[in-house]
Amino acid sequence: MHVTVPTSAGRIRGQWKGEVAAFAGIPYAAPPFGPRRLLPPRPPQPWAGVRDALVPGPAAPQPGYLPAMAGLLEEAASPGEDCLNLNVWTPAPGRTGGRLPVMVWIHGGAFRNGSGSLPSYDGARLAADGVVCVTLNYRLGAEGFLLLPDGTSNLGLLDQIAALEWVRDNIAGFGGDPDNVTVFGQSAGAIGITALMTMPRARGLFRRAITQSGGGHHSHPEDVARRVTERLAALAGAEPTREGLAAVPPDRLIAAEGALGREIAQATDPGQWGESAGGGTTVLPVVDGNTLPRRPIDALAGGAGRDVDLLTGTTSDEFRLFLVPLGIGARITDEVLTGFLAGLGLDPAEARRVYTAAHPGATPGDLLSAAMSDHAYRIPALRVAEYRAAHGADTFVYEFARPSPALGGALGACHMAEIGFVFGNLAGPLTGPGAPQELSDLVRGAWISFARTGSPTATGTPVGGLPHWPPYAGHGSVMRLGDGAPRVAEDAAADERRLWHHLRRAAPGTA
Repeated sequence: MHVTVPTSAGRIRGQWKGEVAAFAGIPYAAPPFGPRRLLPPRPPQPWAGVRDALVPGPAAPQPGYLPAMAGLLEEAASPGEDCLNLNVWTPAPGRTGGRLPVMVWIHGGAFRNGSGSLPSYDGARLAADGVVCVTLNYRLGAEGFLLLPDGTSNLGLLDQIAALEWVRDNIAGFGGDPDNVTVFGQSAGAIGITALMTMPRARGLFRRAITQSGGGHHSHPEDVARRVTERLAALAGAEPTREGLAAVPPDRLIAAEGALGREIAQATDPGQWGESAGGGTTVLPVVDGNTLPRRPIDALAGGAGRDVDLLTGTTSDEFRLFLVPLGIGARITDEVLTGFLAGLGLDPAEARRVYTAAHPGATPGDLLSAAMSDHAYRIPALRVAEYRAAHGADTFVYEFARPSPALGGALGACHMAEIGFVFGNLAGPLTGPGAPQELSDLVRGAWISFARTGSPTATGTPVGGLPHWPPYAGHGSVMRLGDGAPRVAEDAAADERRLWHHLRRAAPGTA
């Protein structure tokens, strides 16, 4: 059965799927190609009559994943130019007095892959539990995150802001409360959300944030961002200007970015590529002094975003997703491990002792994974919680510890292992088979409670649910989920954390 809802650009037609109405492929901005390529988002062209919102819109142009990852990660379908679109699931379309909490998902994918329409991100289960769920696309790769000579930058973040403005202006028609919006996202999505918490143009567009496996360190200063733009343009055979790059076909720009990633991975001076050293990312949010005034972790240390409620956390074995499928972990020798640990700023002998004690029987590859999980994910998340606490802002921190059954369990509780449990979609390759429904009910209940009230345990959880979940400050409280009964760890992983005491800090003078 169909249902129609008015929006600022015209009426749209969705469809009931059980107790939830779904609207797909709604344009929140005009197609960012042709004369609008590499420019900030513009409003969509209004339409007459009723527009069907029955199938997802195009995803942003992207390269896809390496073959070794193909069976583990979902590929975005149908990339295309009209990619600035979003999807809405609601139990109460047209009920403008419903005032349901709104949860807006920003997908990950290293700022170069992904889509809001992946099966894992279907919002029907969340909506059935009493929220309005929105998922969105934004520009990726060079289209979304280059710094251009005219000062244009962070177009992908500006897209996210445009989508949040659409939510502010339209979500009441879907039964949602525009004054109670929670943005939630994972990996690049969580990094983007952390940046949004500090961006003047995003202020007031959301009340709460949930950042899964992404903090405030991953950005590029202007010199690194210019280097990325200039090298990528050279690889694409173009001038490093908006006009020059806009004349390059998207596929060629994507290929050039792939070539740049391989160069970064092989660089002998990783410092020249900042947080992209190693090649896991190429483009990142740019600290341009305008759209993003400061590195997000520095801005948070200075008090930015303290009025936004925050739930953040990581998985136990984040980095195994990047080492195991590619066979890298098995090739790590003692010598390579020592070099990596030193390169991270750690004392190699002390780090090896501490990580071995925490992971008995670990191979050098296992120890590298543990250190990289801390460097890239866990320590950045804890720094956010620490700096917010200094400004009186509570932060709830979790660790998701259920191992993925994929690859015979070799991935552990890897990057992305929690996503299916948050959405209640348990058929994904990293989640099933045999994923416990009760764990999904518990995690989803905590996320919804946080979206509703600002506390993950304020409104109760299912039978056998969560104990009281205190904020991180004071006792280093972390809620551990997924390996046995949920429990709060105080001063969690203290020995490993002490290894990083002087590392991954905000810039001097910002806290």
